[in-house]
Amino acid sequence: MVSEKEILGVLSQIIDPDFQRDIVSLGFVQNLKIDEGTVSFEIELTTPACPLSPQFKKQAEGLVGALPGVGNVNVTMTARKRAPHFEQAESGLGRVKNIIAVSSCKGGVGKSTVAALIARTLAGRGIKTGLLDADIYGPSLPTLFNLHHPKVYSNQQQRILPVEADGLKLMSFAFLTGDGPTVLRGPLVSQYIQQLLHNVEWGGLDVLVLDLPPGTGDIQLTISQSIRIDGAVIVTTPHQLSLTDVRKGIQMFEKVNVPVLGVVENMAWFACDECSKKHYPFGTAGAKSLEEKFGLETLAELPISPNLQLEYAEETADAVIRALGRQTLENQAVPEVSFDATHITLRWPDETVRVENTVLRKACSCALCIDEMTQKPILDPADVPDDIHAEKVGTIGNYAITVDWSDGHNTGFFPYKTIRELSIS
Repeated sequence: MVSEKEILGVLSQIIDPDFQRDIVSLGFVQNLKIDEGTVSFEIELTTPACPLSPQFKKQAEGLVGALPGVGNVNVTMTARKRAPHFEQAESGLGRVKNIIAVSSCKGGVGKSTVAALIARTLAGRGIKTGLLDADIYGPSLPTLFNLHHPKVYSNQQQRILPVEADGLKLMSFAFLTGDGPTVLRGPLVSQYIQQLLHNVEWGGLDVLVLDLPPGTGDIQLTISQSIRIDGAVIVTTPHQLSLTDVRKGIQMFEKVNVPVLGVVENMAWFACDECSKKHYPFGTAGAKSLEEKFGLETLAELPISPNLQLEYAEETADAVIRALGRQTLENQAVPEVSFDATHITLRWPDETVRVENTVLRKACSCALCIDEMTQKPILDPADVPDDIHAEKVGTIGNYAITVDWSDGHNTGFFPYKTIRELSIS
């Protein structure tokens, strides 16, 4: 009869490309049972929407089924259970497994379109998905789905039932009030947001996508304080005016303890009808600039197009969900930070990085040190004092640090990648 060691041995050949480790060492293989010639086990992934799930299942069935003595292989794909998304005892979010926020600090960058793109794509794969339009003043969901006057009902528990369309559960404040303008003060806005979050019967969703309003105001604060958001995606365009606002979004989510999964760069390019060549009207350095400045992954570069094609929808949804999975497993990857008169040191369990204060200060790429339109240096290295040192150092997620310098400068982000490149060998 086949042994557990033999089964785990062949399953260790399945490598997760996001972690570059096998599924056995990652702890994904659970509840392994051997009953004569029948082998049963679970593969517990980081998220129920993981796009690698069908691939892993097929590989596992083939590898284990090829072992001598194995007649049947039963593989069940599951997902890791997470902490509740809310503090209230009663909430319509009770059975929602993952919540992803889609945000931008500037309007007009296509944030709502990207949120709908992600939600539609996940629903099209059979993943139970909801989309909440959290913009009270300028809701976009009715236009995106052509649902301007839907009938909205409530159940016996007086919870609002989402409107269903395109395989999605949808909710927007506009469904309740119509197409007229919303004129409300801050406290009332917060009350309505709480209603949309907790008094909607979302049911057993795998993913709820939150389409946040642009900016960093009351709505974002209310949502982040009342529920746990698993990850945020920031949507921008390659233009420098939009890239500048990415920093504000990162800082906002850091203050409310929401991990940023990465950036979607919308309207980055277009394909010429005559030559089919990609053209970048704002230049090709947008994504690279984001990664260099903030240490965040660019999840997708989307074209200027009236209808985002299926191939970009699939790629974007895959990138977001896989980033969520990586964040789930690597949530602890924040270094211990120390600093003195000459150096800043970052320590991980398996790595230590040390960089000179003067070197790091001169490498600052914020708007006060680098012209954001021309990318030419503003800071003269000769103006940096020889005795420059950090007075305070903070971490931004698991990708960067901020520094309050002794010369009064405190607006720079320093990604771990940059610090490693500048570190003392």
